[in-house]
Amino acid sequence: MTEKMIEVKNVSMKFRMSDEPINSLKEIFTTALSGKLKYNEFLALDDVSFDLEKGKTLGLIGKNGAGKSTTLKLISGILKPTMGSIIVRGNVVPMLELGAGFDLELTGRENIYLNGAILGYSKDYLQSKFDEIVDFAEIREFIDMPIRNYSSGMMARLAFSIASVVQPEILIVDEILAVGDVAFQEKSYNRMKELMSGGATVLFVSHDLDKIEEMCDEVIWLDKGKVVMKGKTKKVCAAYRKS
Repeated sequence: MTEKMIEVKNVSMKFRMSDEPINSLKEIFTTALSGKLKYNEFLALDDVSFDLEKGKTLGLIGKNGAGKSTTLKLISGILKPTMGSIIVRGNVVPMLELGAGFDLELTGRENIYLNGAILGYSKDYLQSKFDEIVDFAEIREFIDMPIRNYSSGMMARLAFSIASVVQPEILIVDEILAVGDVAFQEKSYNRMKELMSGGATVLFVSHDLDKIEEMCDEVIWLDKGKVVMKGKTKKVCAAYRKS
């Protein structure tokens, strides 16, 4: 029997959003004390269920606001569901907000160790992989420069290189293949295929249906937080294209 690495059961996610724009912490307290702080509830996911088996790649498609990124954050443990349950078996490497853990005042070298530690890598492991990370990111001559001087593309390349240096059991990917220039996108795409061929289980969000069709075994189509369709990649993508 094939092992299920991810089980999502009847998951819903609600966010509370203020009716009025609030610009400071002081304004929150004064508005709350006056009894005028009112919220609307936004249902980002509505009773979503699916499984992902070991070694498979599952694509998530849908328009902006469909609930794709929320799903990834829930599975990564960044958010907790309002209702339902999520079971994850294995170590997860989330490639979501690349470079979110960077300190702009530190050098690229220092940020490799900082960001790597956030992702759970030991200092010894990062030292052993340091040259590989730097060379893949193509930033050797800038490695001891504060990253506030890096371009957005350089930061994205470094973040991707750090995140993809291991062989994760579960890889969570949100539009990662759009980083850098065309040549680096191709290189990052090949790195992704290496990770997948090494047995990684992958949950992949992208607006690029051609990439989804090439990389995914199955696809879930989300719209306004609900599952519209799930099944074999070509069938779901064909229905989505016609919508």
